[in-house]
Amino acid sequence: MTDRPLLVTTSPHIRHPRSTTAVMLDVILSLLPATVAGVWLFGLRALAVVLIGVASAVGSEALFCLLAKKKQTVGDLSAAVTGLLLALSLPANVPLWQVVLGAVFSIVLVKCVFGGIGQNFANPAITGRIFMLIAFGSMAKAAYPVSVDAVSTATPLVMLAEADTAPRLLDLFLGRHGGAIGETCILALLIGFVYLLVRRVISWHTPVVYVGTSFLFTLCLCGFDPSAALAWTLSGSLIMGAVFMATDYTTSPTTELGKVVFSVGAGLLTVAIRFFGTYPEGVSFAILFMNILTPYLNQWTRRRPFGGGKQ
Repeated sequence: MTDRPLLVTTSPHIRHPRSTTAVMLDVILSLLPATVAGVWLFGLRALAVVLIGVASAVGSEALFCLLAKKKQTVGDLSAAVTGLLLALSLPANVPLWQVVLGAVFSIVLVKCVFGGIGQNFANPAITGRIFMLIAFGSMAKAAYPVSVDAVSTATPLVMLAEADTAPRLLDLFLGRHGGAIGETCILALLIGFVYLLVRRVISWHTPVVYVGTSFLFTLCLCGFDPSAALAWTLSGSLIMGAVFMATDYTTSPTTELGKVVFSVGAGLLTVAIRFFGTYPEGVSFAILFMNILTPYLNQWTRRRPFGGGKQ
């Protein structure tokens, strides 16, 4: 026998050596290729948006914790991830004061007010982007790479929606078109996706099913033209949202079946908004809507103990 007291605690009892800070650091590292590509394509103005977005997010969380007399949580790097994701989802020519306001909204009203990391009902960066879109139309004025003629070239989604000249797939893959800082270069986003898979930060279920559903639904609406469907899939923030935002631990389902249902729903909503809505981009709204349904998806898809009845 031992003299040590018996500790009785609530579940879960499974521990993992990887901390929240380590996971968030992996996410930041996975976003570096997209960040570098965005600065390369859009210039130093993009770097300013990224730096201000991260600084505003971290600063607002630190100030909130100070005023609320809570333990400082900026060390877990979750605020830095939110600020970076928000900045990368914005065009490089967005007014900098709007970046600050969007970051404060994301951190304070979406994250901290609900209890901080792990308690927010929706992805803070997604919600901040929607707030900026509705309040300021921040995504309506797309920025263009320094080597692209903004007068003669529309954004890919606008070109596709207006049945104009279809964008070249290689330009979409390399980011040689107008759009947000981090969403244009698909190659950089895929590098980040592979890094997260190798590090086992995310699973493949959500990104692959989300993008696959969007492609198949688009294929049906495009008259089964695979080239057009692929152009729609590589345009906008679909890849970025599927890899970095729909996979958020707090606001996405925990079960594999739940992840699949979440992704199918997000894919269908994205394409429906793109083709039939008033906004050219539907990724943010689709993910936010599925975030709200996540608690129900967890409940509907959770495994029932052997012999257990329905609750």
